[in-house]
Amino acid sequence: MKTSEIFDGLLANLKVGDKAATVRARRDEITKALNKYFRDKDACVDYRLMIGSFGRHTAIKSISDLDMVFILPSGLRDDYNDANGPRRMLERVRDVLKARYPSTIVRVDQCVVRVQFTTNAFKFEVQPAFENDEGSFDYPDTKAESWKTTKPRAEIAATTECNDRTSTNMRHLARMARAWKNTSGVNLGGLVIDTLVYNFFQQTSAYDSANTGSFDLMARDFFEFLKDEPEKDYYQALGSRQRVYVKAKFQAKAKKAYNRCVDAIENEGKTAAAKKWREVFGTSVPLTSAEAALQASAEGQDRSGEQFIEDLYPVDIRETLTVDCEVTQDGWRPRWLRVMNRSGMPLLAGKRLKFKVTNCTVEEPYSLKWKVLNRGEAAERRRMTRGDIISSTGLGTRIEHSSFRGEHVVECFAIKDGVVVARDRIDVPITTTRAE
Repeated sequence: MKTSEIFDGLLANLKVGDKAATVRARRDEITKALNKYFRDKDACVDYRLMIGSFGRHTAIKSISDLDMVFILPSGLRDDYNDANGPRRMLERVRDVLKARYPSTIVRVDQCVVRVQFTTNAFKFEVQPAFENDEGSFDYPDTKAESWKTTKPRAEIAATTECNDRTSTNMRHLARMARAWKNTSGVNLGGLVIDTLVYNFFQQTSAYDSANTGSFDLMARDFFEFLKDEPEKDYYQALGSRQRVYVKAKFQAKAKKAYNRCVDAIENEGKTAAAKKWREVFGTSVPLTSAEAALQASAEGQDRSGEQFIEDLYPVDIRETLTVDCEVTQDGWRPRWLRVMNRSGMPLLAGKRLKFKVTNCTVEEPYSLKWKVLNRGEAAERRRMTRGDIISSTGLGTRIEHSSFRGEHVVECFAIKDGVVVARDRIDVPITTTRAE
């Protein structure tokens, strides 16, 4: 498969597509309800602005968080200037939307009103705001008990300018970066991603006119840029130059992605290249004809074939999950697998493996799913490659055993409101075996 075919297919598969119509319909219904209450206007869809990745046109099909500003009548501003004004305004908006959607979870969350639609796993974050003369907005913050200023129009304008200058490659790369985020489980906010992509194009013009046949090199250089970024608490957002905070370190995972890009480029034209690109960008990378045939064949055997979480749930990573594995054997003290991997200590067969969630920022309640993928000659010979999506064996745990040699992988997924919001993986390199 040619490089251009791989990236043409990836970009086509990442498009928001038909979901955009549902987003717009939800947006308009929310706007109508608020305009009826605040302006006594029927069926009015004015006075709103879609912001976030959907507003900047950098969203991908798995988007589940939608951000919008509802512009309040300016005459109300003086009535909400006291310390309790921000909360009163948000509660007022909450009550209006709760009346419109009585069976939907609608709640205040510091600066926005969250509307969680269960039928399509969308969560709208509605930010009531007063518009200022220069185009910025003052929005309520219940924690600070004051009104703060945001400049989403400047961010949208900077995205558009960069996208036009780079022959639409800015938005292409921003969508690819989101696919990497969701595949690798790195918790990066959308505005941070778009700012990093913008900064990348600010320091190079090499890909301003590139076509998809050169996107392998663009991806490689972008991840090289990311892995070499100094660790920061925040960036100055594109356009607005306002602080946007970094939720989790991304450099180590960017380095892994860079190395996979290098391997894919070295194997250009081979099946191994597409496989490496799928390790970077996930299942939106199209299968080669040989891989598709192999997968279809596997589904007809006595095992179901490898399952992918993306086929079961939308994946929109916005939280952090970390797993480790407690390795035990009778007569030996327990060891942590990540420490063993870093120190080069071999993992032998016959061990009890207890995979645990050691850190999770997802708010309760949520559920966990796991995936155990056995790799290597022994697994293939025994037809025990597995790869199915399975449940926990205990609270936040999955019990397995090291049985035979191979570079195995275990993944964990945190699912909330029907969306995978966090994921992590750990390599399980079993270096020897008792009996194969």
